[in-house]
Amino acid sequence: MRIPEIDAILSRASSAREVPGVVALAASKSGLIYEGAFGKRDLETGAAMAPDTLFRLASMTKALTSVAALQLVEEGKLALDEPIGRVLPELASPRVLDGFDDKGRPRLRAARRAITLRHLLTHTAGFAYEVWDPALGRYLRESGAPSILSAKLAALSQPLLFDPGERWEYGINTDLVGLGVEGASGKTLDAYFRERITGPLGMNDTGFLLSAAEEARLARVHRRRGEGTLEPAAREAAAAPEFFRGGGGLYGSGRDYLVFLEMLLGGGKREGVRLLRPETVALLAENQIGELEAGIMKSEMPQLSNDVDLLPGIACKWGLATLINAEPVRGGRSAGSLSWAGLYNSYYWIDRSRGVAGVILTQILPFADPLVLRLYREFERALYRAL
Repeated sequence: MRIPEIDAILSRASSAREVPGVVALAASKSGLIYEGAFGKRDLETGAAMAPDTLFRLASMTKALTSVAALQLVEEGKLALDEPIGRVLPELASPRVLDGFDDKGRPRLRAARRAITLRHLLTHTAGFAYEVWDPALGRYLRESGAPSILSAKLAALSQPLLFDPGERWEYGINTDLVGLGVEGASGKTLDAYFRERITGPLGMNDTGFLLSAAEEARLARVHRRRGEGTLEPAAREAAAAPEFFRGGGGLYGSGRDYLVFLEMLLGGGKREGVRLLRPETVALLAENQIGELEAGIMKSEMPQLSNDVDLLPGIACKWGLATLINAEPVRGGRSAGSLSWAGLYNSYYWIDRSRGVAGVILTQILPFADPLVLRLYREFERALYRAL
């Protein structure tokens, strides 16, 4: 379906080279209400963006991994508030980074409490990303430990930055949740997704590995230069991952991702396929971090991310999978809506009150690009006007 105002907004942004290309979709509980693809998926070759273009979903992977964990909670194979070390022995005795000595060596101490699945799902376990945390960046430099960006399993051995439950900080938590899903289910995360999430929902374009034919449909990453122009990033052969990254390893299409959002919008069910109980989706959508605030991150790696504040001036919380805006967005989503994003400037939201969900995808670095965020807001507001 098409909405002329949204078509005009997306077409203008791609024609003006604010984005190379963009795919955007939205649905209500009754089904698809908008789909559009504009511009180029590769400025160098001129290949057109299309509805079936594939994207690096990055942290939009996290919502699928969280759903997988909650399926296992429903089955009694995982528990939200038991020590996760029972499933992941490597987390049984967590250590907290307590500064550095006079020679720059990290000082570590035992954590004051155990890490639970709830801590991991809510980003309150104590883990971080060096993209937004200077202490972790220094630890990685001093210790020689690999970054999570390396897709090496050893990257998950980083220390906590604070004791579990004491604050919210975005980090590698959901990668560890993915390992917990594997440990509790006895399946690789890739196989689990195919059997329990993407397969049942018909998300046939979503997975951790690309075939040659899928590689040909993948949008190219572009970088924003200082003067605001865009250039295609150098092509790099993807390193074979040592594990399936539940925090950011999926590829997929906008069409597929909208199907996943429709499932959550439908209380865990879409077109007769139920993945979660309604009460589990309700719990997923509740504030799980109390008085803590979520969502604002200051960049330490400007080549990968700008400072992040996706909903300026709005208090935000975190549920069991996503950000939750505690206040309505002017001209857009209701209070209590769910949302998050992927590093390459793709974004989604689920407004359970209004019964609508949307996703907009580009492949641009650094994250939280001001022009893409403006386009995201324009798309959202035009959609609500059309409703």
